[in-house]
Amino acid sequence: MEAELPDFNTSEDQDHQAALQQVKKTFLYAKGRVLGFKRAKRNQTPDISLVQIEGVKSAADTEFYLGKRVAFVYRAKREVNGSKIRCIWGRVVRSHGDSGVVKARFRNNLPAKSFGASVRVMLYPSRV
Repeated sequence: MEAELPDFNTSEDQDHQAALQQVKKTFLYAKGRVLGFKRAKRNQTPDISLVQIEGVKSAADTEFYLGKRVAFVYRAKREVNGSKIRCIWGRVVRSHGDSGVVKARFRNNLPAKSFGASVRVMLYPSRV
């Protein structure tokens, strides 16, 4: 005589599973890409970097990101404090042009290997 197992696939469980699949991950940062240093025809300014933030297409959109922190995270060869991952912090200073690029000033100037690399534009501090 076999006992029947209860049916765990009720409609409530299926609704819950569907809701879980629709939930998107939330991050505390937006992705950005380092374009290079601020420069003129012959001179470049290595203490100011140009960053293109993902999803930002106009100068008006950059207004939200002014003052936000920027992190360039990279891997080094030698371990320091038990980790090979290091970070250079900076801050969004102002917009650059009309295409959504911003200028960022970092504590230490970014190395040239960072050109084209991704950065994290943190969504803090809030100016609201």
